[in-house]
Amino acid sequence: MPRHVPATQAELARVGLLSELPGERLNRLAARMRREDVPMGNAPVVEGEEGDRFYVVLNGVFAVSNLGAPATRAMLRPGNYFGEVALAMHVPRTANVRALTPATVASCDQKTFDEFIRPLFADDEGAPD
Repeated sequence: MPRHVPATQAELARVGLLSELPGERLNRLAARMRREDVPMGNAPVVEGEEGDRFYVVLNGVFAVSNLGAPATRAMLRPGNYFGEVALAMHVPRTANVRALTPATVASCDQKTFDEFIRPLFADDEGAPD
């Protein structure tokens, strides 16, 4: 099995945030994003840890929670993303993200995030809530 299996442009185009990227740029991002299977119960993001990857959900369901909080804060499904806060703000992870089902994500490192994804958040800064 190859060590690096890239995400496809079609998979990333289903992510609302990434669908804003022009086709060729999205294709280059897809080539740099790594597909990973996440077994049920595994947590690719743990609150308080250093964040070094950004993730998009390709399939499966994840629960977002905080340490000491009794309830799940959010559910993430295909087309959702997570891990952006730690990379954008250079802070430790702000939540736990655990797979509720077997899942597949595509992820990228800080350099790829800064080049392709961070500018998408900058476009929203002047927008009203």
